[in-house]
Amino acid sequence: MADREVDQALVERAQRGDKHAFELLVLKYQRKLGRLLSRFIRDPAEVEDVAQEAFIKAYRALPSFRGDSAFYTWLYRIGINTAKNYLVAMGRRAPTTTEFDSEEAENFEDGDQLRDLNTPEAELMTRQIASTVNQTLEALPDELRTAITLREIEGMSYEDIASVMNCPIGTVRSRIFRARETIAERLRPLLDTSKDKRW
Repeated sequence: MADREVDQALVERAQRGDKHAFELLVLKYQRKLGRLLSRFIRDPAEVEDVAQEAFIKAYRALPSFRGDSAFYTWLYRIGINTAKNYLVAMGRRAPTTTEFDSEEAENFEDGDQLRDLNTPEAELMTRQIASTVNQTLEALPDELRTAITLREIEGMSYEDIASVMNCPIGTVRSRIFRARETIAERLRPLLDTSKDKRW
């Protein structure tokens, strides 16, 4: 199955209410989107905030995604628009030139709908989610925090994490699962999800 087909299948599951499917898309593209946004915004903490805001906008706009372009192309446009709006709000100018691949710069017709999502409530929610995740990570036992950081932030494979942490892959999987569950438990009140769903 091609990458675009996998993404489309995840999008369709997310459109039917499967939040875990959208979580998989976030995990897949968060580093790539962060690198993109760092072309516009220099401060890594601000990049992280804008990336989270872009993912929230994408999640809310997901019902309107028709699959005319690849999911990442669509997300890419949301990210660029979010970064530019953020810079305007902060009184800074967006760069006048950036290097875009023609494939990634496909037209994004739903931009008008997304501007309406850039509300103070959405910004507050983004900050609350980021703060909750960061506080939860800080409170995790060292072995859980290390495992989840190496996997989600550094993008390392389970095999590499097992080597770094000098433990079996099964232990790595267990630690990452427990860390994700702890984070999900703390996010439930913010995301208003039931106990049987992670996000």
